[in-house]
Amino acid sequence: MVYIVYQDTSSYWRWRLLAANNRIIADSGESYFNKQDCLHGVALVKGSSNAPVREA
Repeated sequence: MVYIVYQDTSSYWRWRLLAANNRIIADSGESYFNKQDCLHGVALVKGSSNAPVREA
């Protein structure tokens, strides 16, 4: 898996998480004005690996 950080057509920053087969399995869901804020969003997702999974 790999995180891709890119600028959208409005020049805002976004991220995507790609699986080994290059399919998008997650995305930022929002855009960021600053690249550093986007990278912080990636770090938050990376750090949540031990978060519990709940059924609704």
